[in-house]
Formats: sequence, C-alpha cells, structure tokens
Amino acid sequence: MDTAGQERFKTITTAYYRGAMGIILVYDITDEKSFENIQNWMKSIKENASAGVERLLLGNKCDMEAKRKVQKEQADKLAREHGIRFFETSAKSSMNVDEAFNSLARDILLKSGGRRSGNNGKPSSTDLKPSDKKNTNKCSLG
Repeated sequence: MDTAGQERFKTITTAYYRGAMGIILVYDITDEKSFENIQNWMKSIKENASAGVERLLLGNKCDMEAKRKVQKEQADKLAREHGIRFFETSAKSSMNVDEAFNSLARDILLKSGGRRSGNNGKPSSTDLKPSDKKNTNKCSLG
C-alpha cells in the first residue's frame, strides 16, 4: 500500500504491519520531505510490526540525478543506524528493482531458516539468484 506518508492513512496502515515478514520503506531522492518521513515510518514499524520484521530502505528515482536532493550517504547512514539494507532504484528504468526485492525475499527466507509453512518442515526449493542483468546505471546497491 502506498500512502506517501499521509497522516490520514496512519490508522489503516498499522493493520498492515501485523504478520508482515518484510517492509519496504521508499523515499524519493528528489524530495527531502519524503526522506525525512522515513524516520516516522521506522518508529511506526517499531511500535506496530512484529519484532524482527525485515526492512529495506529504497531511494527511488535514481534516474533523476540532476534533481537529487537526498545524498546517497545520508540514506546509507540511516540504513546502517537501523541495521537494514539500502538500495537506490529507478521504477522508471527498473534499475535495481529486482535486486532489491530479491534481497528482501532472501533475507526473509534466511531468517525463517529457509522454510515455509505448509511445506511439512522441508526446506523450500525457492532459489533466489541475482539478476543476470549488467548494472550499467549509476544507481547504487547498498
């Protein structure tokens, strides 16, 4: 659910935290306010999500370098402070999108011991591999 940090959705979004195994926090690299809101979302996750839920920080629109307002180092520092992965992505060009989602899925699988419910306790056959696409853009993988 994309609520763009709007306060009026706060009560609705807390219900989505329950049972979530992974949460992706996205900000717009061309909008400082969206980055500042990440701290509020982190607090909300801490208050409402299960302990140990996997989180991932994404700086979107890395294809718009000329309009950048949030430096990569700022987001990298924030991610390190919270012990989470960080990627810069471009939804427009798909840069690092697969890598980011695969990273989160891999972290969730590792945390759950590579097992999924309904599998009779057998290890999952899911094998997540990095994309074969060459990273030719300047967007960063955290």
